[in-house]
Amino acid sequence: MRDLIFVGYLAALMLLAFKRPFLFTMVYAYIDIIAPQRLSYFMLNAIPLSLIAFLLALGGYMIADNKNESRFAPRQAWLLILLLYCAYTTSVADMPVDAQVKWDWVWKALVFAIFLPLTLKTKLRIETLALVMVLCASALIVTGGLKTIVGGGGYGVLVLLIDNNSGLYEGSIISCVAIAIIPLIMWLSKYGTIFPPDWRVKFYAAALIFACLLIPVGTQARTGLVCIAVLAILTLRYVKYRFLYLAGAALIGLAAIPFLPASFTGRMDTIQNYKADESASTRVAVWKWTIEYVEENPFGGGFDAYRQNKLTYDLAGGREPGFDGDDGGAKVVEDAGRAYHSSFFEMLGEQGYPGLIIWLIIHVGGVVRMEIVQRMYRRRNRAGEEWVAPLAIALQNGQIIYLVGSLFVGIAFQPFIYMLIGLQIGLDTYLARRRKEAAWSPIRNNVSQPANPA
Repeated sequence: MRDLIFVGYLAALMLLAFKRPFLFTMVYAYIDIIAPQRLSYFMLNAIPLSLIAFLLALGGYMIADNKNESRFAPRQAWLLILLLYCAYTTSVADMPVDAQVKWDWVWKALVFAIFLPLTLKTKLRIETLALVMVLCASALIVTGGLKTIVGGGGYGVLVLLIDNNSGLYEGSIISCVAIAIIPLIMWLSKYGTIFPPDWRVKFYAAALIFACLLIPVGTQARTGLVCIAVLAILTLRYVKYRFLYLAGAALIGLAAIPFLPASFTGRMDTIQNYKADESASTRVAVWKWTIEYVEENPFGGGFDAYRQNKLTYDLAGGREPGFDGDDGGAKVVEDAGRAYHSSFFEMLGEQGYPGLIIWLIIHVGGVVRMEIVQRMYRRRNRAGEEWVAPLAIALQNGQIIYLVGSLFVGIAFQPFIYMLIGLQIGLDTYLARRRKEAAWSPIRNNVSQPANPA
């Protein structure tokens, strides 16, 4: 029955998209975020949904869209360079079989991120993508929030829609993404036009933000707590009464402590004493191994190069919840094939110095461009453009939260984040085209108007 529901739902979306071909792009975004084929028992598993949706999106763009309005931005060129470089490192990877498995989904994320801005040629399309991203993520976030309220969650225990530990279904990843989209939720609740911001929209937005804040509690991912702190700091830049904001934030934080599960507070305590935490100590050991590895292999080892690492490190007294062993004295731990647990070291180990530099250009470039856009449009302060600066700020804050969170999670190629990048580029190129059109208006260029414009 569940398979029939998903097939019927996708069929309805496809039929609707044939009337508005741009919606094929949104269908692909839905498939990429939710991954309905994982939720299906058998009917969708054998169908290449992502490929079909992307081909339809590309076909819709080629047939129905005006290509003259599309712009190819510098960051799209950098995404293309990263795609080609990853293709090269995959061809010479240290772990060719494992590298090919990761390459099979990475290239799709990069290609879609390059293609996506070409389709975002109106404010409505930009808002539609933002809304689809938030609503798709909310399907997982609301589920996780409700389960956290009912059962309290737990590290590696909280199950979202399905029991799956990849993509947005992984605890640390969804914790980072949940906090990163809060600024976008706030923007939609104030400036959205598809769902006008009445009391129902604002109520759902507030409930969704609360669910986002619950996700780090339910997953007990330390990354989520760090992301919440970053969000609080970023918000401080734009609030009017900063001391009142700080006092309120501190009061809410203190008031929430008694309601937090003991397992959550115990796990968060390991942030201060990482040497006694096996997970954190392993990360440090992997990072040291990666630095040493890249000294000998400056161009990296290709995807999943970490599988060849061998680690030995000392673990101070104390233990991770569920770790079997006594608490007294230091322990010598030997391990192998441990993941990077950091996007920065993931890029360094897999793609070497060139890949890390390209990746940083793409992400830091997004932060810089959104800063330029929001400052420009705050100064312009023109009617009809009130939505621009807040959206640029929301996208910038989301990316900063991701960058800080990715210090502790290997999500360098997470497709959701590349959609966020595509949304940034689409906004930037759309605004650049509008400014160019305004600068070349017939009045400014002394072009004679027809006697009867109609």
